[in-house]
Amino acid sequence: MRIFVAGATGAVGQHLVPGLIAAGHEVTATTRSQDKAARLRDQGATPVVVDGLDRPGVLAAVKAAQPDAIVHQMTSLASMKSFRKFDAEFATTNELRTKGTDYLLEAAADNHVGRFIAQSYIGWNNSRTGGLIKTEDDGLDPDPLPMTVRSMAAIRHVEQSVPAAGGIVLRYGSFYGPGASAMMLDAVRKRRFPVIGSGAGVWSFTEITDAAAAAIAALHAGSPGVYNVVDDDPAPVAVWAPYLAQCLNAKPPVHLPAWLGRLAGGDMIVAQMTQVRGSANGKAKRELGWQPKYPSWRDGFPVWVRT
Repeated sequence: MRIFVAGATGAVGQHLVPGLIAAGHEVTATTRSQDKAARLRDQGATPVVVDGLDRPGVLAAVKAAQPDAIVHQMTSLASMKSFRKFDAEFATTNELRTKGTDYLLEAAADNHVGRFIAQSYIGWNNSRTGGLIKTEDDGLDPDPLPMTVRSMAAIRHVEQSVPAAGGIVLRYGSFYGPGASAMMLDAVRKRRFPVIGSGAGVWSFTEITDAAAAAIAALHAGSPGVYNVVDDDPAPVAVWAPYLAQCLNAKPPVHLPAWLGRLAGGDMIVAQMTQVRGSANGKAKRELGWQPKYPSWRDGFPVWVRT
């Protein structure tokens, strides 16, 4: 197949492009950087330097490639530093999830592209009430925290517009693994990642190469819709954070009361630590034929800390 990968040098793209080429696909890969274009060429892809928010550039790139499938992995989170101003930190990613998605969908329609796959996220945007593990049918948080309203709207845009156009949305959990942000590792190692309040917030993780494998699986299977691409082991912060510290040979995380955590990190951090819900992956395993290489973060964290 001829595959057009938008956002080919991001966290998922850096594993997706080599995987697609190894599988025998012809890949056109976008980046905003001339330097990264050379890396894509070395991997065997045809690089295109284009900004995902440049509508004419995106339309022209897709027209030139004439792909059978488009895989949208565009985000801009490498410099994220704080959850206090969440929507501000996600501003460019939110545009890529709204305008960027629209431009790619327009290009797909113009060029009769048969398959469209887009990246989304599941975690903080799950409903914070009811059962601890959510499926795709449970819906997103109907009452998001004020600092996340624009980011939630951008995720909803992806999850509504892509299936409406016949495409598939892959909801990744919290990333870890080779090429994922090392910020959490550094924070845990330096005891700057406390367990706040009860630590009962449930996280679902996605190892980064498992995320790429799910995108490849979705090229050949699955009906239009939304799929949770997470591991089999949703877990409370109070369980997984000490284990990660152990893997790093670091001291266990400190514990802070919720009020102090709120002063230190804001409402979003406290919600992540105490209220967030995990996600079930049965639909992706059943309909995409995808199986995570790392069924649990218990398997993947020890590998991650050695990379």
